[in-house]
Amino acid sequence: MSITVVGALLLAPAVGSRALNALPAFLAAADMPPPGVEAADAPLGTPPAASGSDQYRFLEFDGLDQPFVAFDPCRPIHYAVRAEGAPAGGAEMIEEAVGIISEASGLQFINDGETTEAPRSQRPKYQPDRYGERWAPVLIAWSTPADNPDLGGDTIGLGGSSPVGLEGETMVYVTGQVELDGPQMREVLQYPAGWEGARSVVVHELGHVLGLDHVDDPGQLMYAGGNSQTQLADGDRAGLALLGQGECVPEL
Repeated sequence: MSITVVGALLLAPAVGSRALNALPAFLAAADMPPPGVEAADAPLGTPPAASGSDQYRFLEFDGLDQPFVAFDPCRPIHYAVRAEGAPAGGAEMIEEAVGIISEASGLQFINDGETTEAPRSQRPKYQPDRYGERWAPVLIAWSTPADNPDLGGDTIGLGGSSPVGLEGETMVYVTGQVELDGPQMREVLQYPAGWEGARSVVVHELGHVLGLDHVDDPGQLMYAGGNSQTQLADGDRAGLALLGQGECVPEL
């Protein structure tokens, strides 16, 4: 891992994305919980006014004819954390990052606590034996390159979601997954502004979970390469505000 310190700013290692089950999936009844679990009649939160910036990109999927894919704003996004291998303060870091993403998107999150579930590339979105009759929560897992070789080199985090839906209906995200390289994060935390740099990795990966892709502008937190940006910038906020305005899909 290569980390460069300039003044008091931490230049973070590279972050990555991984779309889970990347192609859109049409669901059969056996693949999904009873429809409408926790669905409200209106969005649970209000996204802030868009910044006006166009420095954002949404994740794209072949054959999907809609401007972007988002989570249903009429129900909360549950998340669970595999805490094994977390650095000191890891739980607080994740809580802060979730709060930043929630404020920028208007989407509401619920912390389901710890889980022993391990991340996997083909993670089932519906796991009734583990999580009950609802969509599986977003999984945030501390990991290592030994667990997942995709975390090798300078890649310190991975995150993504994949769209699902009923045939002919709006595709949405119902869950997602984030993997964080615990050993690299411990190193980052040793540097000046290390907490902000490490937390920004979590925010970046949650941005992928909500539907943001990488951008070429190094001034944005969703920039693909390592840089000194540790806060959401105007483009990031504009994209997240739009992702908070997805359709409510109570039939899922």
